[in-house]
Amino acid sequence: MKKISAVLMFLVLAAVPAMAESDKKEAVVLPDVEMLDIPTAGILDYYGFMMKTRFYSGGGVLGSLNFGVLERLNMGAAMTVDKLIGSDSGIKMHRPEIQVKFRFFDGGYYLPAAAVGYDSQGYYYDAATKKYLEKGKGLYVVGSKEIGVSNLVLHGGFNISDFDNNLYFGFVGFNYTLEDKLAFILEYDNLFHSDDSSRVNAGTRIYITPYFQLDIGLREIGRNDTLSTGVKRKAERIVQMRYTTSF
Repeated sequence: MKKISAVLMFLVLAAVPAMAESDKKEAVVLPDVEMLDIPTAGILDYYGFMMKTRFYSGGGVLGSLNFGVLERLNMGAAMTVDKLIGSDSGIKMHRPEIQVKFRFFDGGYYLPAAAVGYDSQGYYYDAATKKYLEKGKGLYVVGSKEIGVSNLVLHGGFNISDFDNNLYFGFVGFNYTLEDKLAFILEYDNLFHSDDSSRVNAGTRIYITPYFQLDIGLREIGRNDTLSTGVKRKAERIVQMRYTTSF
């Protein structure tokens, strides 16, 4: 009961400022700084602030805070808490992970906007090795550009998630936005290495206000296997909320 009450209180606190913003003059939806699992070249404005809460399988919650600390630089941190929601005992909090992004090119008629970043937040934490079985993006470069149809944006890039083996991975994704109210997301992640399988994710992003979004997604579509430690990996439903504003 205490866990449920804490979660409900957090949801209320997250929703109140977003609803208050909706009473102001309607604003244009800001470029998305991320999709479900993959980053984009979008960044928060200077003095911008984004709070994200993500609910995943097993009653886990991932929370993150990001800030626009300079004109083109975003910095923040993320942290996961396993078994926070539900009746299971044994809540497990994991160490905070770093998130940094610098947008070095704003794009042009032919060239995409581009950013470089670092994100150590992964999934499926293994207490024995103190590492995530699905590693975070690590060091990455990403480009984003509208292609063909208005509001259809392509995102793609490369990343090195583990500097011990220096393997390069790739990711690509699309999102299509309808009238700044609804977006459809499809992404193909963790490419190029069969021993560390790729992932297909899809979801819908609802822009409740220009400042508050609700994502409903499905990760690892069609996946049904076992990770190195015996943990079963299969498709999972996720829900995440994002509140974006500025100081």
